[in-house]
Amino acid sequence: MSLKCNFSKVLVANRGEIAVRVIRTAKSLGFKTVAVYSEADANTPHVKAADEAVCIGAASVSESYLVMNKIIDAAKLTGADAIHPGYGFLSENADFARICHKEAIEFIGPPTDAISLMGNKRLSKIAMIKADVPCIPGYEGEDQDEATLMSEAKRIGFPVMIKASAGGGGRGMRLVHEESELAAQIKTARSEAENAFGNDELILEKAVIKPRHIEIQVFADKYGNVVYLGERDCSIQRRHQKVVEEAPSPFVDEVLRQRMGEAACQAARSCQYVGAGTVEFLVDADKNFYFLEMNTRLQVEHPVTELVTGTDLVAWQLNVAAGATLPLTQEDITITGHAIEVRLYAEDPRQNFMPQTGQIKRWTPARGDGIRIDSGIKTGQTITPHYDPMLAKVIAYGSNREEARRRLARAIEESTLLGVAVNSEFLSHVIQHDTFIDGKATTAFIEEDFGQHSTMSIAPADKLATALASVILYNQRHIDAGYSPALSGWQNSNPTPWPYELRCGDARLEVTLSEDDQHFVINEDSSADQPTATIELKVIKQTKQQVTFIYNGIRQRCEYLLEGDEVYLRVGTGYHHYTDLTHEVAVGDDSAGSGKIAASMDGAIIDVLAKIGDIVEKGQTLVMLEAMKMEHPLKSDVSGTVESIAVQAGDQVKIRQLLVTVTPDEE
Repeated sequence: MSLKCNFSKVLVANRGEIAVRVIRTAKSLGFKTVAVYSEADANTPHVKAADEAVCIGAASVSESYLVMNKIIDAAKLTGADAIHPGYGFLSENADFARICHKEAIEFIGPPTDAISLMGNKRLSKIAMIKADVPCIPGYEGEDQDEATLMSEAKRIGFPVMIKASAGGGGRGMRLVHEESELAAQIKTARSEAENAFGNDELILEKAVIKPRHIEIQVFADKYGNVVYLGERDCSIQRRHQKVVEEAPSPFVDEVLRQRMGEAACQAARSCQYVGAGTVEFLVDADKNFYFLEMNTRLQVEHPVTELVTGTDLVAWQLNVAAGATLPLTQEDITITGHAIEVRLYAEDPRQNFMPQTGQIKRWTPARGDGIRIDSGIKTGQTITPHYDPMLAKVIAYGSNREEARRRLARAIEESTLLGVAVNSEFLSHVIQHDTFIDGKATTAFIEEDFGQHSTMSIAPADKLATALASVILYNQRHIDAGYSPALSGWQNSNPTPWPYELRCGDARLEVTLSEDDQHFVINEDSSADQPTATIELKVIKQTKQQVTFIYNGIRQRCEYLLEGDEVYLRVGTGYHHYTDLTHEVAVGDDSAGSGKIAASMDGAIIDVLAKIGDIVEKGQTLVMLEAMKMEHPLKSDVSGTVESIAVQAGDQVKIRQLLVTVTPDEE
């Protein structure tokens, strides 16, 4: 149909990769674009991608991206007559959508009533039951006293799932296996729900053990047309956060796809939905499916749907908001090939996935057939503790699932990010695990199939990486001295060993290096109960970014960055960071068991759980630190008495800042 668009300039009320992605499509359709940014994001890619940009406050989301009036004011200032909320932040906030409508600004999303309904798990479940959408047996009543919840849980039967009615992202969610755990878990879930969402209302559901997490992409226009664009399998999760998403699901057949798709469309019709939405289901081993929730926005994992359906869902959003009918009917929508996505996070899987901060020293995303990288980062950008730690999405498409999986494995390995710890190695091993390759992964995969994997535990420094770090430092010494690399090994006597002392994580490594014409022998002194480790390698070429070498008869390449005494390496999918301590003045090491409790990363203090004079035990939590939307307990490394406390709730702190001092017991 022909239409006259009711808006011409789109403000994107978000940041990072989703802001970049929305701006790209909006510009391609001829719309002018506006970015909003916090003071911490002034030089980020999404700001430069837009035609105009407005600063909306300090780094904290509570002073910038979550402040509705600031975003509305930015729209008025720039003349933006539409707002795309992306995902997260205000994307599912009915009040924000209502304010947009009041100010005659097109909110690119569903009606406010649909947002309100689907944002409440209790009310949305009641609505879905009325709409004949299959739901998990449970309790979604108004009576929220503890006695009622206890009684209903017993009626449902254990195991039972407690969920925050207004929740998401795993917050306010508890799996209870035994009646004896119930009262405590209700209390914890209620408190977490109140703190996270300002609403302590709970629902109870029969726990579906080891299900598949399958979601259906739906789309509706303003004229009552609703379609589904296949499914996405999001079963691989950690703490209820998705790790891998793929389309189509290896578990879903044509019959199940149609049944779930029609149920999802029925859910959308029941609330007069408009725009992009996702209806999430749990599916058991017998292919029974149950409504989980509906997300009234674009999903993080929408690219896999775009790749297998040949669509641009953001373009659909913009055109539908402008009054167009859906571009395809249900019969027109086909699924071709396979796509898989992983989320690249600034986190360390070896330290319980702790979020990481710092400067990105180098970011070079992979390129190649079937590879798509959605990112909102650049070299030189500082990753702060104020926002979600997701940096980019690595996506691969293939004519079949195995081709997509192979391409994704290669894309993960060839996307280099140096300077901040990321989860690349973890992701690489997940998609190369037999259970994933066989298409049999359920929501229990990470815990049961992958729980003991080496990428999730502290490991000794990699021998080859240590050797390469030593070689890079050695060759750079000769370059700094003005020697030609071709002469770096020349001498008129037997090779002289060069000693190095390196730090990798908490480990200090003593290494000796001998070199003869770029053939290196590196000995790493090990502990008394282990023999000295010896590595031999031949360097073919060393540039400022890459070392080409032969190790065990195989010619390989290593990406690296040398900055002062700091060496950052990528060997395969493994990242390594070394500090050269060779010329450092020796000092006493009081870090282990010192009683000096420091911040594990930049963040905000949300609670101090001790006071001066308290007697505490080793392992006792003294301070709660919040960073990147997660809470991190900081524990005493000794038993003793609290001597001093340098912070209070609300303080912003830097990584390694001293927070609490505990005087150890004399013994």
